[in-house]
Amino acid sequence: MQRKVTYRISESDAGQTIEEFLKQRGCSRKLLRRLKQMPDGICLGDQGVRKTRRLQAGDQLTICVRDETPSPNTEPEPIPLSIVYEDEDLIVLDKPAGLAVHSSMGHHTHTVANALAYHLGGAEDPYVCRIMNRLDRNTSGLMIAAKNVISAGILAQMDVERMYLALADGLVPEKGTIQAPIARKDGSILERCVHETKGKPAVTHFRRLAFDGSLSLVMIKLETGRTHQIRVHMKYLGHPLPGDFLYHPDFSRIGRQALHAYRLDFRHPLKTQRLSLTAAIPEDFCRAFHGEIPPIPSFWT
Repeated sequence: MQRKVTYRISESDAGQTIEEFLKQRGCSRKLLRRLKQMPDGICLGDQGVRKTRRLQAGDQLTICVRDETPSPNTEPEPIPLSIVYEDEDLIVLDKPAGLAVHSSMGHHTHTVANALAYHLGGAEDPYVCRIMNRLDRNTSGLMIAAKNVISAGILAQMDVERMYLALADGLVPEKGTIQAPIARKDGSILERCVHETKGKPAVTHFRRLAFDGSLSLVMIKLETGRTHQIRVHMKYLGHPLPGDFLYHPDFSRIGRQALHAYRLDFRHPLKTQRLSLTAAIPEDFCRAFHGEIPPIPSFWT
């Protein structure tokens, strides 16, 4: 897949090098190296130029990259996708619980990556998997996939505010922040735990929205993105998520961990607009909560 992006240089941007200008717009060193390797990767008008060239007001700067090698072990499959947003640079999906994101050892089918390969790939466009935020198989909700190397490189440098909804055992405190480092549990490939010396820093903010007498509906915002962070932190708090086969295998109310990636807020990598996207709360999540689910706040307070 090829993508060209053109910038019209203003008076305020004049005098900068091309490298300085592109870095301000989120281009990483890796992306700049990729652009440099292509004969038409960086152009002023129709002429290829070096990234050290200084810009003048009125210049038309174009960057261009194309994919040549598809992602391995990602055969296209006609798996239905719930698309929340899509344009030429990115796609945001509402992933159902039970669908894995990537293939794993000995299992290369029926994943989000296979579905995207079918949706985005073509005879002349090799599919390259650029999923930007991974969700566990049994977590539902919003995921971002970049369609090209330019949007992927910029998204990787950006702050994306992620808000989740969870059901947790017991009466969770009204609000708070969990700061507890997370590490792989000794002897386990999958399981994580809080470990003060071996763990990597992890910060989770939470706010209780409702309580049905046994489960709390909790809004959660991540400051870091460790594997199983919400599941591990809520267990550490003393309020694990029901339906979690690793950390709280109580399936009396729900058959998978009661966690839903509800909202994403971020600036579009190549446009000026800011995107605020939400995913409808799944039916199994609603059924598990025996009270009325209140309106979900549109921002963190």
